[in-house]
Amino acid sequence: MINVTLPDGSIKEFESGTTVLDVAKSISEGLARNVISAKYNGTTVETKTKLTTDGSLVLFTWRDDEGKKAFWHSTSHVMAQAIQDLYPGAKLTIGPAIDNGFYYDVDFGEHKVSENDFKKIEDKMLEIARGKHEFKMREVSKQEALDFYKKENNPFKVELIENLTDGDITFCDHDTFTDLCRGGHIPNTGIIKAVKLMNIAGAYWRGDEHNPQLTRVYGVSFPKQKELKEYLELLEEAKKRDHRKLGKELQLFTFSQKVGQGLPLWLPKGAALRERLENFLKKAQQKAGYEQVVSPHIGQKELYVTSGHYAKYGEDSFQPIKTPSEDEEFLLKPMNCPHHCEIFNSQSWSYRDLPKRFAEFGTVYRYEQSGELHGLTRVRGFTQDDAHIFCTPDQLDEEFKKVIDLVLYVFGSLGFENFTAQVSLRDPENKEKYIGEEENWVKAENAIINAAKEKGLNYVIETGEAAFYGPKLDFMVKDALGRSWQLGTIQVDYNLPERFDLTYKGSDNDLHRPVMIHRAPFGSMERFIAILLEHTGGNFPLWLMPEQAIVLSLSEKYENYTKKVLNLLENHEIRGLADNRSETMGKKIREAEMNKLPYMLIVGEQEEKDGTVSVRKHGGEDLGAMTVEQFAELINAEVNSSLKSFEV
Repeated sequence: MINVTLPDGSIKEFESGTTVLDVAKSISEGLARNVISAKYNGTTVETKTKLTTDGSLVLFTWRDDEGKKAFWHSTSHVMAQAIQDLYPGAKLTIGPAIDNGFYYDVDFGEHKVSENDFKKIEDKMLEIARGKHEFKMREVSKQEALDFYKKENNPFKVELIENLTDGDITFCDHDTFTDLCRGGHIPNTGIIKAVKLMNIAGAYWRGDEHNPQLTRVYGVSFPKQKELKEYLELLEEAKKRDHRKLGKELQLFTFSQKVGQGLPLWLPKGAALRERLENFLKKAQQKAGYEQVVSPHIGQKELYVTSGHYAKYGEDSFQPIKTPSEDEEFLLKPMNCPHHCEIFNSQSWSYRDLPKRFAEFGTVYRYEQSGELHGLTRVRGFTQDDAHIFCTPDQLDEEFKKVIDLVLYVFGSLGFENFTAQVSLRDPENKEKYIGEEENWVKAENAIINAAKEKGLNYVIETGEAAFYGPKLDFMVKDALGRSWQLGTIQVDYNLPERFDLTYKGSDNDLHRPVMIHRAPFGSMERFIAILLEHTGGNFPLWLMPEQAIVLSLSEKYENYTKKVLNLLENHEIRGLADNRSETMGKKIREAEMNKLPYMLIVGEQEEKDGTVSVRKHGGEDLGAMTVEQFAELINAEVNSSLKSFEV
């Protein structure tokens, strides 16, 4: 007999050899009908996998992220089979699940494939799916695997197998199709009811531009046709909210090939928006005891060798900058933290001086591959709302919880209400990826978990997602379209203080190492603004809008009154502009709506006579006539309802 521990902590006893599906049936028939994947002792297994040892079992349905991963990975196998059937000689490489669907990289050889072929491939996929073919895993020897793909004349799979260990190689079979695979499948193809191929792109084998170029086919699939329809509708809405489109329409930012890929240029309205966000956070940080610092955009290579960033990011960063002096090299900074360590190191500290909280809106540079660049969400130069707290071990818990309070204040002020906290820990099976002592990692991981519990956060633990120098707490925010984004991060670090020999004098007069907390509520200003744009559709909170009101005159003869209204708005610190063009009022209102102006103040003969404005809200609501003073009260009430003061 074996003992199986379920997620609620209960333990059930089963005969050795019981399958995952049998366990699901013992819980409920409904669960058994819906379970499509599982993990046993942290390893992905199939529903037909036989359990032979004691362990912990987690069952997944389509509603779970892991369930979707298995569903989409299985569909990638079906697509690969369809491609091989339709395009004889096509060579398959890899086909993983991704956040929204799956892809497969294929060498189509002499065949030319475009989006015009999608319908044919989709029809073939559904034909295969209707066969309800079971996915079956089997172990093969390295030689068997090599012989299979050499016979298939597939050098890509051969290369993959040559780098695998004999005894750890498995194939997945369904219908007449076989693929090299580690596992993680749904029970059978019949669960796949709806498929849609999304786009096609070029991709180098293993991401290396010196390797052959392949064709990457992206797709998505669902257990119901209705869900595919809803997903496609959501995509249409996402296109309308695309930050690249809105950023251009609202004149916030632009890119220039002459300046360089991935290097955004902020236009006046966008620069003002950034400045308001910075001032908002600086005001809260000042209350929380942070001190502003400024560090240069470059540093000597040795600085980043000491921090470990060069070993981690050196090959993927901009190349070193040579100077006229021999053997002198600088790097564009990929991180602000090494500079802040040296700021801390600039003088001696006592335990009475701690914590020290250094904050900087510091611009950093990383050489992202051109194919990975995407608007503001993936750029080569970006500004982090970075801060580093240097504290005693006894202060760590309190300081970490204070940072959580600040992150929650930022989210609340900007309308991000739906989020999950993710505790990112080391991969215990791959500790060589990380720097630092075991004891310090354990302390840091426990500190984060305890703070998340005490603050009552809805959190999940993700193993293997830690930074190379320490564990972290990431905030995964869902936007208005239900998409999940990582915004805001807090990290505990015992390692950089060691590497930079940071010390403070304790109450015992001995020197001690401070603990370092890295934190960035926005993360990257560029990425944060992109996500905020898409979340709000360009309708930012009123306190953040580039312009809060536009004065629309019925004709040019009311221009003087328009100027008077603008002056009154300015006196009340309301950002406004005017439209005195000799256009129809209908056209002016339509353009103001397109530009997301929150309020339209219409003025004509009656308004000038009464000293009022006729107020129309974005979206069409007519608020009637009122004085500018009354309008200012309305604006202030709306701003104050969303922008509270940060309470320490």
